[in-house]
Amino acid sequence: MSILDKIKLQTTPSGRRPPAAVELAPEGVLAASISASGAAPVLAYAALPAGALVPGISEANLRAPEAVANALRSALDQVSPRTRSVSVVLPDTSARVFVLDFDTLPTKAAEVLPVLRFRLRRVAPFDVEQSAVSYQVLSQQRDSVKVLATVIPFTILDEYESAIRAAGYESGSVLPSALASLAATDVAEPLLAANLNDTSLTTAITRDNDLLLYRTIELPAEPSERLAEVQRGIAVAAAYFEDRLGIPPMQLHYAGTAATSEFVQAVAHTQLPVTEIAPAPATGAITTLGPIGFAGVAGALAGAA
Repeated sequence: MSILDKIKLQTTPSGRRPPAAVELAPEGVLAASISASGAAPVLAYAALPAGALVPGISEANLRAPEAVANALRSALDQVSPRTRSVSVVLPDTSARVFVLDFDTLPTKAAEVLPVLRFRLRRVAPFDVEQSAVSYQVLSQQRDSVKVLATVIPFTILDEYESAIRAAGYESGSVLPSALASLAATDVAEPLLAANLNDTSLTTAITRDNDLLLYRTIELPAEPSERLAEVQRGIAVAAAYFEDRLGIPPMQLHYAGTAATSEFVQAVAHTQLPVTEIAPAPATGAITTLGPIGFAGVAGALAGAA
């Protein structure tokens, strides 16, 4: 079972994810669909004009909504989804993800959300009452509950969902990129993962179905400063891995829009072997694929109806 078996901002009536997914990034959109359970995915990519999508939580993300909708329509139409409902994978900086500890939580979902919103007010850098919140219980014992919570401002979520509707589809599940990528893994042993793009780095540590670390940092635009921040972020995550688990990480699992070779070069000082979380399949690409990695849509398709 994936660590990400329940977390979502929306879902289909069946409670399962749709058989199609699309990831949006400033460079473009990558669509994937499966024709039947267990079938290999079909992939298509459509580029975006520079500046059409600028991820974040404080300002509008879609600066050219029509261009984004056109790219979504182009990519999704080419993979011929079985349903109009698709999973939507967003840039990491468009949402916030938190791992929260509680002594106890109510048993009814309707009673859990107010408790989560109260806690999230202390840590989220925006109005939680005006945001969509989704959660998953990671672990539960007699006197402790660990919860994975995802929160995104309604205004930002509406931008993406409006673009999906303008393209002729509906959002059935909405996930940040790094979380979606983790859903593409089924590694039981402790795992150190990184999701890198031009604007952010997300590091995560998982063990079985538990999430021990999830941290997103925004990166500076200046190349040398950006490289230093990526190296610092990986070093912090690796040190936390060893401190928490008592053993050093044996490899670094990677996903993102940055080329794998670029990431390998950036973290060469760690001497950690780099493994792609989900390499692009050798078959199934209808178009030339762009820089968006396959892991996000692969994770979003995990458990698809």
